[in-house]
Amino acid sequence: MTLEAFADTIVPGEKRSPDDRAVAGASTGGGAVQAGAIELLETPATGLSDALDDYEQALNRHASAYADGHGLRLDDSVPPFVALPFADRTSLVQELTGTEHQERELWVLLALFANMAFDTAAHMHTADALAAGHPGLTAMGFMKPDEDGLWRFPDFSYGKQLADPHPDTTSSGSPA
Repeated sequence: MTLEAFADTIVPGEKRSPDDRAVAGASTGGGAVQAGAIELLETPATGLSDALDDYEQALNRHASAYADGHGLRLDDSVPPFVALPFADRTSLVQELTGTEHQERELWVLLALFANMAFDTAAHMHTADALAAGHPGLTAMGFMKPDEDGLWRFPDFSYGKQLADPHPDTTSSGSPA
């Protein structure tokens, strides 16, 4: 829940249900959480999956200290970072990722994965993400593949063909 709240602070989305505490509902449509930020973070390839409990504990310690320093009383039925109002979550993340914070690199790295989940669906095959209505790829207007699962672009991005394909290019578009 804490890591979901962090991801939602980076790329906000709408609540998944009225009682959703992790997602603050600061935006319409799906954000990083709905885009699969936690699934991406749990992927061993990120190099962070074994450290997620440490991130969660550290973030909640920072949230408790932030609340104490700002005179905020937190609901103890949820983790401290989740209990922070969205504006305070944002302020705390700005502090953690600020150039003066000694743990900056750790928090920037975590934030990058939240963005990556939204912008690229890095934890999924792109065609599967599009078929599932991935919120980030959909918001960007990412083109769906052709029926055979391949992407072809009938219109040239510059409005004209810049070069002829290499004569040895295969029918799938791969170089020979």
